[in-house]
Amino acid sequence: MQKNLKLENQGASEAEAMPQACRRNQKPLHLQRTKGSIHMKIQTVGFIGLGLIGGSLAKAIKMYHPDVRILAYMRSQDTLREAVQEGTIDQACEAVDGKFSACDIIYLCAPVSTNARYLEALKAFLPETCLLTDVGSTKTDIHSKVRALGLTDRFIGGHPMAGSEKTGYENAKPHLIENAYYILTPGENVPSQTVEAFTAFTASLKAIPLVLDYRQHDFITACVSHLPHLIASSLVELVKDLDGPQELMKQIAAGGFKDITRIASSSPEMWEQICMTNSANILQALEHYQKQLEDFRQELLQKDSEGIHSFFAAARDYRNSIPDTSAGPLKKVYAFYCDMVDEAGGIATLATILASGGISLRNIGIIHNREFEEAVLRVELYDEDAYQKAVALLRKYRYTIYER
Repeated sequence: MQKNLKLENQGASEAEAMPQACRRNQKPLHLQRTKGSIHMKIQTVGFIGLGLIGGSLAKAIKMYHPDVRILAYMRSQDTLREAVQEGTIDQACEAVDGKFSACDIIYLCAPVSTNARYLEALKAFLPETCLLTDVGSTKTDIHSKVRALGLTDRFIGGHPMAGSEKTGYENAKPHLIENAYYILTPGENVPSQTVEAFTAFTASLKAIPLVLDYRQHDFITACVSHLPHLIASSLVELVKDLDGPQELMKQIAAGGFKDITRIASSSPEMWEQICMTNSANILQALEHYQKQLEDFRQELLQKDSEGIHSFFAAARDYRNSIPDTSAGPLKKVYAFYCDMVDEAGGIATLATILASGGISLRNIGIIHNREFEEAVLRVELYDEDAYQKAVALLRKYRYTIYER
């Protein structure tokens, strides 16, 4: 099977290959050095868009940097009023205008295509000392727009690899990006000191910053996020197409199949936009995946037991080597499995034990298809803290718990 994929250079200019040493000649933002580290002098931060990600970032900034003044604009004035009342932001703006010229950092948290339009509006009145960043899940398009507008010395792309099935400011929380990778993709002319300082600021919000070239980011996310979403959706479509009138496949699919395809429940609008803005990388990953499937098909046709065993063994070993220490682009599910005797009130008793410990359940259900599962009950929590508390509490009550 094909083993290596190459990161394609998609329209890179000579300027994009500028060595790091050359960046040091560019004008840095307001910086200060403390105990050998460079930090940004941040007094005012602006947000354009205040949904799940924008709202969570704003709340995190207020939590860890309470003296920072935050102003925000979005189309929903009701949301802005709510954010002011909660103390998340200090000023609600009715338009993207000169008020944003006071900002040291501006986060673009609107959809990818909309962010590009806001860049044009912002350029007219922003000082050179203001850093621009975004939170989009693809980076090539926004970096192309930044280059066209001559903003490569003040733009650092951002992709917090965190999220939720729920959207909107009402579901924003300050801990959303905690222990999650936060990819940073600096423009080619951003001073190295500014990159260092913004990386430190991102880390101060308890995220795990990782600096990448934007093309590398788009290729990696195509492989570990975008293609898996495509595969999950195609598996669901496959079962739907092959199922009979009685929908027995749909009935039996509850359990393991639903778990491995859960990401197919994501927003179609968002994934349409991701596919349109990262199509070249998704196609490259898809071609490699198709080659792998064809190789496996040949092994099945030839009844190559050694090749089939090697395929599954290599996949198992590599998957087991993937760390669980931080969040990646696919939202983590905090679920465990529990053995339980089939008796009246069993689930209610378990739920009562968890409630007595102050633990809220996200979902709970009996697994009827347990071909690849070890337990009867699947219990899902909202976050890592609730998960650890629930496991410890139930084991204290002598429940048998299985963790993946």
